[in-house]
Amino acid sequence: MKSEMERDILKVLVTEEELKARITEMGAELYEQFHGKNPLFLGVLKGSFVFMADLVRACQVKSDVEFIAVSSYQNATVSSGRVQITHDLQQDITGRHLIIVEDILDSGNTLAFLKDYFMTKGAASITIVTLLDKPSRRTKAITADLAGFVVPDEFVVGYGLDYCQQYRNVPYIGVLKPEVYSGE
Repeated sequence: MKSEMERDILKVLVTEEELKARITEMGAELYEQFHGKNPLFLGVLKGSFVFMADLVRACQVKSDVEFIAVSSYQNATVSSGRVQITHDLQQDITGRHLIIVEDILDSGNTLAFLKDYFMTKGAASITIVTLLDKPSRRTKAITADLAGFVVPDEFVVGYGLDYCQQYRNVPYIGVLKPEVYSGE
């Protein structure tokens, strides 16, 4: 029997098993790049928290963890284009190797903003890691250094990604039925 949330899912794009396998691979890649460098994993809240927890465990490198919260969607299905910081860093990042962990690279507005912001704060390097990449929606000239999956231009939820703060706890990546959000 499908749960209340699962009834709102049109189709599964990435299964739990595929997520686990790819994140294990991504962790190994990051280990090779960052062992001995004590990087700072910087999660973009709220969407990245599930992915980041699994990625940090898969990486197995000595590191710190920090979070920043930004908003550009304001409970809509498309970015407003305006990025605002709602929770800033709690530590100095001068000279640190940052690994920005994002749930999805869509328009690129948020990550372009954050990359510039962190460079002005003195980061030694910035590596962008995203679980999902949706290049068809890109409006900024930015790419991920490491991406889990390329997804089509459909509204995806699950594994941390939400619609109006719901569906983050779906254990896979699914496409939300349009009738769920068409009343915007």
